[in-house]
Amino acid sequence: MQDTARLAKLLQQNRWFSELPQDALDEMLALARVRTLDDGEFVYAKDDQPDGLYGVISGAARISNIGPDGREAVLAVLTPGSWFGEISLFDGLPRSHDTLASGSTELLMIPRVGFQQMLERRPELYPLFMKLLCRRIRISFGMLEDSALLPLSSRLAKRLLMHAHNYGQTDDEGGRPCVQLSQESLGLMLNSSRQSINKLLKRLESLGWLQIQYGQILILDEDRLTQLASGAPLPDIN
Repeated sequence: MQDTARLAKLLQQNRWFSELPQDALDEMLALARVRTLDDGEFVYAKDDQPDGLYGVISGAARISNIGPDGREAVLAVLTPGSWFGEISLFDGLPRSHDTLASGSTELLMIPRVGFQQMLERRPELYPLFMKLLCRRIRISFGMLEDSALLPLSSRLAKRLLMHAHNYGQTDDEGGRPCVQLSQESLGLMLNSSRQSINKLLKRLESLGWLQIQYGQILILDEDRLTQLASGAPLPDIN
């Protein structure tokens, strides 16, 4: 019963799934099963056939691709409450990226066949899931634009805010946004070195805009970070 309640909460907390009728949520929960993975274990590999929709219960999922030179390009590191795998779920084409567990990870998986059977019975649910797809497309275009037009400091602020709003959690004390991303992961996502990311984070911490904690980054001044993410210059430290 406790596990069922925990999994139901994962569905209900998602902004799109929360709009679904309760009986549809109950049906998705009945379809779902839990997968437990070790650090570095594949959820699925690029070109795999789609098997379902995934939600992160604990741990994290790293979505990336490996270039011809062996370098890894990390698109996102998804923390608890995040959902992924929906593109192949709808178009039926092979997976476009590798997705691996980052640390010991627990996932909720809704199988593709059962999910599609539900949609065939209830086509009125399609518009709600299209919102999820459209948001993913908007985020992807935004990241392409940012890489061409914004300096690293602005891209870092924007990525932190994006994860805080879409994938993040809150701290136990003040309910402030908290991002569970390593500096190495941020560097990979922003095509930068860990050293450059560390230097920028420490500067933002000195300004009082965030706090670097073990395994996570606490957002202290969201308004200032939002200005920086929009392209405003990073102020000097007196």
